[in-house]
Amino acid sequence: MSELKLSEDVPIDEKVEALLEKESKSHRDLNKFWDWVTQFIGVGLVLFYFFSAGLRPAGPQYHRGIYVLVTFVLIFIMYPLSGRSKHSTKPSILDLIFVSASLGSCVYWISQFAVLNERMGAENDTDYFVGLIGIIVSMEAARRILGWSMTIIGGIMLLYAYFGMYMPELIQHGGFTIKEIVVELFISTNGVFGIMANVLATYVILFIFFGAFLHKSGAGQFFLDLPLSLAGKSTGGPAKVAVMASALFGSISGSAIANTVSTGTFTIPLMKKAGFRPHVAGAIEPAASIGGMFLPPVMGAGGFIMAELLEKPYSYIMGVAIFPALAYFFAVFMMIHFEAKKFGLKGIPGIEIPKTSQVLKEGWYKSLPLVIITVLMIMGRSPGYAAFWATLSCILVSYGKKENRMGPKEIWEAMVTGSRQTLVIGATVGVIGIIVGTIELTGIGLQFSNLIISIADNFRGTIVPHLLVAVILIAIASLVLGMGVPVTAAYLITAVLVAPSMVEMGVALIAAHMIVYWFSQDSNITPPVCVAAYAGAAIAGADPWKTGWTSFKYAKMLYVMPIMFAYVPATLLNDTVDQIILVFISIILGTITFSGITQGFLARKTTWPEWFALIPITILLYWPTLTSTVIGVILTVGLVFWQTRREYIPVAYPD
Repeated sequence: MSELKLSEDVPIDEKVEALLEKESKSHRDLNKFWDWVTQFIGVGLVLFYFFSAGLRPAGPQYHRGIYVLVTFVLIFIMYPLSGRSKHSTKPSILDLIFVSASLGSCVYWISQFAVLNERMGAENDTDYFVGLIGIIVSMEAARRILGWSMTIIGGIMLLYAYFGMYMPELIQHGGFTIKEIVVELFISTNGVFGIMANVLATYVILFIFFGAFLHKSGAGQFFLDLPLSLAGKSTGGPAKVAVMASALFGSISGSAIANTVSTGTFTIPLMKKAGFRPHVAGAIEPAASIGGMFLPPVMGAGGFIMAELLEKPYSYIMGVAIFPALAYFFAVFMMIHFEAKKFGLKGIPGIEIPKTSQVLKEGWYKSLPLVIITVLMIMGRSPGYAAFWATLSCILVSYGKKENRMGPKEIWEAMVTGSRQTLVIGATVGVIGIIVGTIELTGIGLQFSNLIISIADNFRGTIVPHLLVAVILIAIASLVLGMGVPVTAAYLITAVLVAPSMVEMGVALIAAHMIVYWFSQDSNITPPVCVAAYAGAAIAGADPWKTGWTSFKYAKMLYVMPIMFAYVPATLLNDTVDQIILVFISIILGTITFSGITQGFLARKTTWPEWFALIPITILLYWPTLTSTVIGVILTVGLVFWQTRREYIPVAYPD
């Protein structure tokens, strides 16, 4: 019997590395001197923001400015100008010029912060020059890590701000001078140093640091062993382990792609060994991984941005997000169960499955960091403060096993790793600030909202509900935008553009943002891009296109829940207690029948009449009133009873 072991040194397939390279460029292998330079800068970043979060908050100019400054400096030292120079071991002269430009523009903004606010509207030539340099630096930083797509979008927005008077009437505006654009997008706190910089510096990077410490402490093995002990022996066991492990890992990693690679390296081969077809095994892991972006206590960067946009405590966002996230995981779980039942797939062969009691007895303390985060935020403490104490607890937790103990060397390594892991999302800070700042400057957000309302209103009085049309348009916009920018950026941009239109149509503000936030994840698993699904395909050795569409099948709740947000307020706790309870019960039951529709299985493989019968049953349960729920339950029980009249013999997997 072999044991499933989580290791930091798992080899990653070349295809996976190529996909990760496509998602974000790889950094150069620096020589010893420059490696130490970046290490000291990175550790300084970690220590400053931990001090600020846990002991003494820094002023806004230091809080935002130092983060942007250090991020840009590290990017220009570590990431080459082009692929041709990626094998160099030190920054080039041009790289150092960009480092100097970053230092000059950011230090100027920090040191002149109070003065710039005092003379707002009467800026001098130095302000304009520094702002122009800052915008160029911001665009180049994004290009080096994220490639051309997002940089081009930022460039288009700059051109739109300048040439607005020449645009089509629908998106036309008076146009702005270069000086006005520079002031708005760099000198003020509406652009590069705006909401994205504030959210990343206040919340996100602290949780990235926390994730690095948690991984170094050895707690990751507990989060793999626990799902393995609970579901490893059950029908379709390894796939269910993937779902549960992804729920635990996903919210910490903050990236569906990173989660797919980290947990999929173990779970996908196990799924194949248990009999799942390669493209199914490769699809289940990314479908489960994106659920981590919805599940508290850490929901990825988007959850913190949502709290900032709504001006609500993050604990409130956590509260409304829990049930929809669990419903998503339950849907993937049930689809796996039906798939395994249909084809007679059992638990994990040849693997030693630990007992749950033994896992909890030996490793319960490894869950303390997550418990500390949850408890502190429920108590009303800030997420940054919670992350600070949870990170310190990781050091304490590491002493549970000798091989995991974090001494000065391991703590240093965790800080270096954490600081470098912030660079991919940090690269977005400047260009997202430019995009969002341009939207606010030109007023295109209002025009875009009016466009959606106008299109949706054309369906009033028809068989197609106009609100449903608006939701579909947002899904399409999120998918298209997600093909070119990271999902967090897609959420922020789309929220600024379209959330007001949803509110205008009577949807609660929190529901509008949750709709956009859920849809922002669709590019991870929806062809043609679906990088997370392609990563799963590479690990599984499966056809990427086939894996992408299969992942889309398993992640269908990603498109169902936003419709529920729009039409059923109780889904997000916006109703009476009795209605909320009814809705929760009804959605759970509806998720079972919806999974049955997706997989063509309930108690046994459905016939066509049985499959068609599940459609109205699911609609009844997903449109929850007491009457519809009771009818839906009676029909479901009747259908299950009908199916269990004779024994089911699993069918062979199709070739």
